Amino acid sequence: AGTLHETETTIQAYLDQQLGNLYATALIGKWHLSNNENNRPNEMGIDHFAGLIPGTIINYNQWELTVNGQTATNEEYITIQLTDLAIEWVNGQEKPWFCWLAYTAPHSPFHLPPAEMHSQGNLVDDPASVEVNPRPYYMAMIESIDYEIGRLLSKIPTAERENTVVIFVGDNGTPGSVIQSPFLSNRSKGSLYQGGVHVPLVVSGPGVSRKGQRDNSLVHTADLFSTIAQIAGVETLKYQDSQSFYGTFSDMALSPRNFNYSEILDFEKPAKSGYALRNERYKLIVLDNGSLRFYDLQGDPYEQNNLMNQNLSTDQHVAFEELQAQALVIR
Repeated sequence: AGTLHETETTIQAYLDQQLGNLYATALIGKWHLSNNENNRPNEMGIDHFAGLIPGTIINYNQWELTVNGQTATNEEYITIQLTDLAIEWVNGQEKPWFCWLAYTAPHSPFHLPPAEMHSQGNLVDDPASVEVNPRPYYMAMIESIDYEIGRLLSKIPTAERENTVVIFVGDNGTPGSVIQSPFLSNRSKGSLYQGGVHVPLVVSGPGVSRKGQRDNSLVHTADLFSTIAQIAGVETLKYQDSQSFYGTFSDMALSPRNFNYSEILDFEKPAKSGYALRNERYKLIVLDNGSLRFYDLQGDPYEQNNLMNQNLSTDQHVAFEELQAQALVIR
């Protein structure tokens, strides 16, 4: 990843600008927005940074921990250490706070977390076993996140926790080596198919009256910016490409977004590189090798029937042209 330019505005800096330093802010875990610049998170408006500057690690038990610009080797299991750092910071705050916790798990290298953190049974923890059948190790790593988030929440005083909005989101699709049917390995992380761009998002806490409900709104990860800002008290509901979906916490009405856009830039792989655009029902994929994919996600959620291989109905044709026109606007 390249370096986040200093002219960009992080959500933490934006909250300070709009609300006058009302919130203490922290980013615990993966930064992945600069190369070797260990002070970069703090320079971008984050009060407290404790985590790793690069996006990946080689060993979950030996990694470089940076705390506000100072870096040293850490030999604590990283999922536990990041949780401990979050607990320590949260419980040290005396004013309203915003903590962004970004785990490395379940990113590779796949391995076996401590036994109490998962329910995958007695797996053999050696590289050969992991390589032969990586999925249970990946599942164990997912469970380890669940375990540690539970531990974090249990350490926040009850009244404070009940006044805290918790947002859980995945940052990309599942790797092809561990993705499960009916998704295909080549339509996973790093692809424009749903297995690569459709990620989990769960919200709970004050203001969330729709409990245990799925929402079918189109939401983009960029929308977290304006949504978090609105939760914190900012009145502006849109910032650049970010649109707040805060209203969906209590209202069955759909979020304001009409289209979701994704792109992959990989000049060496024109059959994978390109962009995707969808509305509530239809999805268009345009690849750099010139091929088109057009799917009805309502009837074909796993994108198995490319409608470009048949005559489009009137409604399909209208949707196809609308998506093409919108792509020109966005791009």
